[in-house]
Amino acid sequence: MIDLRSDTVTRPTAAMYAAMTSADLGDDVLGDDPTVHRLQERVADLLGKDEALFVPSGTMANQIALASQTRPGQQVILEADGHIYHYEGGAPAALAGVQLTLIRGAGGSLTWEQVEAALSPDDVHFPEPALVCLENTHNRAGGRILPQNRVVDVGRGARSRGLRVHLDGARLWNAHVATDTPLNELCEPADTVSVCFSKALGAPVGSCLAGDRATMARARWWRKRLGGGMRQSGLLAAACLHALDHHLERLAEDHAHARRVARDLDNPLLSVDHPVDTNIVMVDVAASGTGAQLVDHLAERGILVLALGERRVRLIPNLGVNAEDMDAVLDALNSYQGA
Repeated sequence: MIDLRSDTVTRPTAAMYAAMTSADLGDDVLGDDPTVHRLQERVADLLGKDEALFVPSGTMANQIALASQTRPGQQVILEADGHIYHYEGGAPAALAGVQLTLIRGAGGSLTWEQVEAALSPDDVHFPEPALVCLENTHNRAGGRILPQNRVVDVGRGARSRGLRVHLDGARLWNAHVATDTPLNELCEPADTVSVCFSKALGAPVGSCLAGDRATMARARWWRKRLGGGMRQSGLLAAACLHALDHHLERLAEDHAHARRVARDLDNPLLSVDHPVDTNIVMVDVAASGTGAQLVDHLAERGILVLALGERRVRLIPNLGVNAEDMDAVLDALNSYQGA
């Protein structure tokens, strides 16, 4: 099977397994796993933050960021198609107790003017503004890269109003490789940043949250409260370190595969209605049939994809596919005949 459902479906390579089985281990909850320390120090350095904290998932990283920087009842602003809103199980309300304000941004990107207009007034009838969340790259927008000038503007504006900024950077690696912009530059406007190793980089488990020391001290407490403290987790951290060493620059291959789908799709019943910045392609089947029918058509030909909504299908080239696989994907897309 050619699996394009997500970049989370990859399996560890033989070299990654070897790195895992040879890792130095300790008890991370007690603070003495040396491999976890190495990963956290490396991520903090890459992202330009004081400290980083290893956690099981991107959702946990994001929710720790929200809970560590807000109080229940405060306002959190984010783009209307953001992962934190759509795919994290209602956690902002259930865990941090915050009120979300959603703003529709072009290509998943917000301007400071949009954010400022959405801030609650200084009035006891309204929630107190506390945090702005950005997502780079933006999943539901098709892996779009946020314009860095807008990120900088939002960061500057937020600081001027006493607000903090969290960057959901689950696929920030892709933005880094696609634009050749240093990771610390992409992260500079944000107070906290989450990054994921089990998406684009092909590790089996793991994310990090990075930020200033005071916030990360609070984050460590929230990690424990949420059950995210793992013991000999250096086994997993070793996979993440291997991914940083060996799978980061190769993301350009995934980007090339995605651009090829958009370029060579030759079927009047299908379209790609967004710029392909990185590794995500959204195929629109509005001309005929439904997303579910296209999913079935591809599955019959040994290709797995996900339907996002009634008429949209997502394809994500990843570590587990090659150029020959993408030949088969294009042949299958171009042979689709609708309902």
